[in-house]
Amino acid sequence: MTATPEHIENVHLLIEKRDFQGIRQLLVSLPHADASDLLEHLEPVEMAVSFRLLPKTVAAEIFEYIDPNHQEDLIRALGEKDAASILNAMSDDDRTAFLEECPEHAVSLLSLLDPAQQRVALQLLGYPENSVGRMMTTKFVSIRQNWTIQQSLDYVKERAKDVYYVHVVCSVDEAGKLLGVHRIRDIFTADATSKVSDLPAAPPIYLKVTDSQTDAVKLFRKHSRTIIPVVNADMIVLGIVTVDDVLETASEEAAKDIAFLGAVEVPEEPLLDTPLTQLIRQRAGWLVILFIGEMFTATAMGFFEGAIEKAVVLSLFLPLIISSGGNSGSQASALVIRAMALAEINLKDWFKVFRREITSGLGLGVILGTIGFARIAIWHFFFPNLCGSTPGYGEHWFLLGLVIFFSLIGVVLWGSLSGAMLPFILRRFGFDPAKAAAPFVATIVDVTGLVIYFLIAGLIFLPYIKG
Repeated sequence: MTATPEHIENVHLLIEKRDFQGIRQLLVSLPHADASDLLEHLEPVEMAVSFRLLPKTVAAEIFEYIDPNHQEDLIRALGEKDAASILNAMSDDDRTAFLEECPEHAVSLLSLLDPAQQRVALQLLGYPENSVGRMMTTKFVSIRQNWTIQQSLDYVKERAKDVYYVHVVCSVDEAGKLLGVHRIRDIFTADATSKVSDLPAAPPIYLKVTDSQTDAVKLFRKHSRTIIPVVNADMIVLGIVTVDDVLETASEEAAKDIAFLGAVEVPEEPLLDTPLTQLIRQRAGWLVILFIGEMFTATAMGFFEGAIEKAVVLSLFLPLIISSGGNSGSQASALVIRAMALAEINLKDWFKVFRREITSGLGLGVILGTIGFARIAIWHFFFPNLCGSTPGYGEHWFLLGLVIFFSLIGVVLWGSLSGAMLPFILRRFGFDPAKAAAPFVATIVDVTGLVIYFLIAGLIFLPYIKG
């Protein structure tokens, strides 16, 4: 059952009729994510009225699915007592994420927490931004390696009342140092009188509390885990990171990469909620940088003005040459960025990629160059009236075709190499490879493509043109 326009209309009618029991039943009947979506369609006051009707545990779970902007509106609309109840019942990682989204109210919100929860919240907020420490939860189950299986099962059953994730547990020593990670299934099927240390276990996979959230995404992707423990420098278990938090981080990173591919900054708020002045400011910066880069294209064309005057026909194929180089560069850049994101390649693989791009760039250039040459030949003989002011491309059409052929090979090869190498260069200097976006690659290739094109034309075509 999912939230639909009918549900939204129904909840409005139920609020008007003051049918509080009906509102409660409707929200409880929906999955938490759909209930949160329904609440987000209500006005803040209506949202608060509906939210107060929910059982406290259900309300806290639904709150975690609500968009951060609506979360803040809801907390403001709720009374202090209800807000404190929700914040105290939230999971550590989701509460930390919420407090990060509204730093101006963090102090007042922290004051609503119980002392124990306040200590946890301050501890997590004390870790570096975008670190694993900010996304972990401190509610987890750990067992001692010298316990029997029966002791462990009894402890897990007792802790399950307060801990949501119990299908994976950590085994530790007396000091709390991580020794192993076990599936609850293995504990259930083991002999009750055996020791935890007798359970089959590979070397534990773990994250350090100061690791980046990007590192967490890579580790989850590599090992296909649902839970990974988080340790400090002394290997003491501080918490766990769950796959749902990693999926959220991966989605945010993907959104940033998509934005970078279009050479724009990622808005902090939904598009329609972002102030127009902020959107203009975010887009203008990149456009100015790209515009300045494209000014070099105009400079390059000015340098070859004499060549263009001598053979105007060369200008007809400028868009063809420039776009082919930019397209090949964008393709290569996208492939390399994807491979880096999936940890398929790293910095030391740059020469392997370089060598492969030489081959693929030459192959692609030959394909496009052949098509370009064929286009000139076909237009010259079969559509002469479409070739310009004179019928066909003149007596030197074959040489013009060779210029296009070799120029496309050179430009596509250069575009492929530029697009493939730029992410490596950016990563080498500590920048996000995703910033090697299509517009930047295209800008670089535009200028160099013009130089390649007119140099080849100067060698093959222009010496035979009178003027």
